[in-house]
Amino acid sequence: MGVKSLSVQDLQAWRESGKALVLLDVREDNEVAYAHIQGHTHIPMNLVTLRHNELPDDLPIVVYCHHGMRSMQVAMFLEHAGFEDLYNLNGGIEAWSTQIDASVPRY
Repeated sequence: MGVKSLSVQDLQAWRESGKALVLLDVREDNEVAYAHIQGHTHIPMNLVTLRHNELPDDLPIVVYCHHGMRSMQVAMFLEHAGFEDLYNLNGGIEAWSTQIDASVPRY
C-alpha cells in the first residue's frame, strides 16, 4: 500500500471532521517544546524503533517533523514494521504554521 502523502489542508479537514487518527511528532524534545500541533503523540525519531509498539495499528497514523524528511523515514520504518494506514505530512510543521495555524512558531 505504501506511505501516502497528506497535505496540511487535508489534515485540518480530518481534524475538523473529528476523524480518529494518531498525529505522530518525531522531532527532538527541544523542537516539540518550541512548536507543536495540538493533540500530537511524541516519539523522537531515534526512539521509534524501540517504542513503535505504543502506537495503535487500527487508526491512521500521520507522521510529521519539521519539513517532512524525517517523518517519511519513520513512516517507511512503520510500514516495514507492519503498520498499514500511514501518511507523511507534506511540509511538516513548517507548512502547518505557514498555511494553517500562524500561532505555531516557525524555526
